[in-house]
Amino acid sequence: MTWTARLGVAALTAILLTACATPGNPGGPGDAPRAAEPAAAQGAGAPAAGGEVIGQGTVLQDGDESPEFCLGGVMESYPPQCSGPPIRNWDWDLAGGFEAASGVTWGAYAVTGTWDGTAFTRTGVPIPLSLYDAMPFDDPLAGRQGATALPELERVQQEVSADHEDYVLTASTDRGFVVVTVVYDDGTFQARMDAEYGADVVVVLSALRAYG
Repeated sequence: MTWTARLGVAALTAILLTACATPGNPGGPGDAPRAAEPAAAQGAGAPAAGGEVIGQGTVLQDGDESPEFCLGGVMESYPPQCSGPPIRNWDWDLAGGFEAASGVTWGAYAVTGTWDGTAFTRTGVPIPLSLYDAMPFDDPLAGRQGATALPELERVQQEVSADHEDYVLTASTDRGFVVVTVVYDDGTFQARMDAEYGADVVVVLSALRAYG
């Protein structure tokens, strides 16, 4: 099963778990449920980044298959299981800090590279996340509180996850908004969400951020 196919399984699992969640206790952006097979990445047609970007996630290679850059959820098994876009120009010896078991090699890194809408190409030296001094993320909601009722937010969350299962990494509700993470957005997907649901309903975040 390809990583784009596995994404559909993850999105469906997230929808089912969300439907069973206790109303009035929505999770934050990092609280999206872990799926049986974690979310992968944006599908074909996703926007490319115009310059170098940096991402934090798990790089995983199963046997002789191409390594993948998992920017969504990771199953806490041993070895772990996750899926994501292909990561090109990857060098385990250069990266260091990896583990291997049952034919699977993996490690968690901050990686600088380029994104062409389909694959990530490494350009910098990977930094193990255990050694990475990450810059703090700005609050994507800028302290705002949304005005949309929780039942409507849950409906929108499920709809976005189902309609864009080849695009969305995670989706959750937080402070009156639906917060959606994709691999990379140049503003196109945010504009689409605003057009479909109105302003200040869906907030789109990019897992890959501009570097430098």
